Amino acid sequence: MSSIGVCQTSAGRGRPVGRSRGGFVERTLASLSESVERDLVAEECANRDGWLQRLDPRAKVLGAALLVVAVGLVRHLPVLVGLYAAVVAIGLAARLPARLLVRRVWVALPFFTAVVALPAIFSFVTPGQPLLTLGQVGGVAVAVTAPGIRTALTLVFRVAASVSAVLLLVLTTRWPALLKSLRVLRVPQVFVLILAMTYRYIFLLAHVASAMFLAKQSRTVGRTDGALARRWLAGTAGSLLGKSYHLSNEVYLAMLARGFRGEPTTLDAFTMRGREYLALVAAGLGSAAFVLADRLYPGPW
Repeated sequence: MSSIGVCQTSAGRGRPVGRSRGGFVERTLASLSESVERDLVAEECANRDGWLQRLDPRAKVLGAALLVVAVGLVRHLPVLVGLYAAVVAIGLAARLPARLLVRRVWVALPFFTAVVALPAIFSFVTPGQPLLTLGQVGGVAVAVTAPGIRTALTLVFRVAASVSAVLLLVLTTRWPALLKSLRVLRVPQVFVLILAMTYRYIFLLAHVASAMFLAKQSRTVGRTDGALARRWLAGTAGSLLGKSYHLSNEVYLAMLARGFRGEPTTLDAFTMRGREYLALVAAGLGSAAFVLADRLYPGPW
């Protein structure tokens, strides 16, 4: 299958693997398979013939950093939404599927931001003009306020724009080139080493866990009792923890045997040309324009 086909298929043409309706073993196997598939999707998307994929990885890292800084400086919701739309537009111009860009951000975003953003909509956290009165607690009126809604939405879109900017970097850059560019930009070696080890190890651990669940499924006839399934899951978690301890050292030794010495190496030669400098200037001017528009924005939103 071509790289374009893999990237488009994983963007959501068919039914996602992780939505299996079987038992917990089937669902776990599907989730593990999908986690490995995401890595393949990222590699295939990075190999597509898009303008962003052809840029030097150092320029992309600096450009993504400028966008993230701009996201942190913007305070008004409409400007923040416009910045998020601009980041998505950059991804579409790089021939990345829209469903891949949107789904990866908005599927996980509610679980990580709702706990922080949801309380902010209530009057006891963010006082202001009430939009919906829910009742009284201890003689104090509890309501959903307009400033609270604004604060929650601002937080959600700030996280969405930041994650989308980093996602663009990951989906358009091969992992070894990304690690090497971080070292060229003087990111501490220990940080890059931890990233490299985590990336290599997490997929090996997912493969081991998948093999354990597949072995369980192949030896099971009929439906499993809930209590028995929970006992088996607890024992499997303990066994997986022990295997992960030994595998971590084996992964590191395997990396050393293949020439790894703490510094990521690639066959690609990094070259900053005119298009890289032009992209950096565009990223800087675009980020500055959004920050300036935020400072000049007249309304409270």
